[in-house]
Amino acid sequence: MEDSTLKQKLLARARRRSSPRAAEATGGERPAPSTGNPAGDYRTWTDFTAHPGYQHLALMRQGASRLGLTDPFFKVHEGTAGATSTLEGQTFINFASYNYLGYSGDPRVNQAARDAVERYGTSVSASRAVSGERPIHQALEQALADVYGAEDAVAFVSGHATNVSTLGYLLGPRDLVLHDEYIHNSSLVGTQLSGAKRMPFKHNDPQSLEALLARHRHRFERVLVIIEGLYSMDGDAPDLARFASLKKHHEAWLMVDEAHALGVLGERGRGLYEHCGTAPDDVDIWMGTLSKTLAGCGGYIAGSRPLVEMLRYFAPGFLYSVGMPAQVAAPALKALELMRAEPERVARLHAISGYFLAQAQKRGLDTGYSIGAAVVPVIVGNSPQATRLCQALFDQGINVQPIVYPAVPENSARLRFFLSCDHTQEQIDRTLDILQQQLDDANTPR
Repeated sequence: MEDSTLKQKLLARARRRSSPRAAEATGGERPAPSTGNPAGDYRTWTDFTAHPGYQHLALMRQGASRLGLTDPFFKVHEGTAGATSTLEGQTFINFASYNYLGYSGDPRVNQAARDAVERYGTSVSASRAVSGERPIHQALEQALADVYGAEDAVAFVSGHATNVSTLGYLLGPRDLVLHDEYIHNSSLVGTQLSGAKRMPFKHNDPQSLEALLARHRHRFERVLVIIEGLYSMDGDAPDLARFASLKKHHEAWLMVDEAHALGVLGERGRGLYEHCGTAPDDVDIWMGTLSKTLAGCGGYIAGSRPLVEMLRYFAPGFLYSVGMPAQVAAPALKALELMRAEPERVARLHAISGYFLAQAQKRGLDTGYSIGAAVVPVIVGNSPQATRLCQALFDQGINVQPIVYPAVPENSARLRFFLSCDHTQEQIDRTLDILQQQLDDANTPR
């Protein structure tokens, strides 16, 4: 209770100190320079330490210091990060990596990167539309299209920019975006860029979406519904068939962000449609990233050929950006090939994720709505508690990141565990035993 009270006081002080730029910080118009300053002294507006963002960061650090908390972010991993990782010269059990199938660091994937560098160099140097196209790009995009039975696919150099650029280009002020309330920041930024009207619906709730469609569909030209295949904060998944039925009935587009679902959901790791047993062409726009299961970096869109051709020629994040380096495209292509050839890795991921979920629940830990597929949160209730637990586990050789306000509501601050197919039951048992003991100690009256 005392921690929460202090946090609220710090946030209130941050809001006061950020004035008179509070309107700008919350999306309002920037105030005009004061007319009471004839000398034209604008140092307040040019000093980065006066920016509300920096002031907020400083107050967060001050508050953490008063509570005896250390910054849990930007830890330095000294080698490949998978089920284990080396930090500060010590080997840790690692739950802070999206290396779900263990392909980042796999010798075969590493060799694909080396071969690509030898053949194509380290940079394609320009936009692919101008002078940057390489055969490896075409092979990767065809392989991605094949995953979804789609006509075509296009790969961007950034996963975040994939959503920003795609949504920013496809939609306009006469259009409507309806999205899950927990949708990723990249979709929100892309929608904002487009100028389209944006409305959230309740998390994983088709009835909430249906109500919005019934009330607003007739007011707009294009309507896009956005959901995720696997939600990275809660580890849960939507009922794809119900969302697809609604988009068909109301003549809308459906977009699924597969960033965490590819390689995780479905018997072969093909994502949400395989998990739900639906046809992949029920979805108009498949989006995903290359940085998690596929051991590379960047993002992709898969769908109809007209969709992909438009993005190739007009999406700013593709047209005006340098092409993906060959040594990034090649590992992703190799990982896709291996994922198809090694379904046992997906099976191991499912097994160890399910084991983690079952053992956590057996100990009475709050795992929220996780379905036990690579992502399992343990909800602890407030941000200082989550940060303390992160440090306590780190001190005992376990690396897991806290998720704190404002990323999640304060009362659902959590530790977020990402599982790899290479984790063992012994590692899970040790981690959960230590976590349970730390929670018991914290809840014991003193």
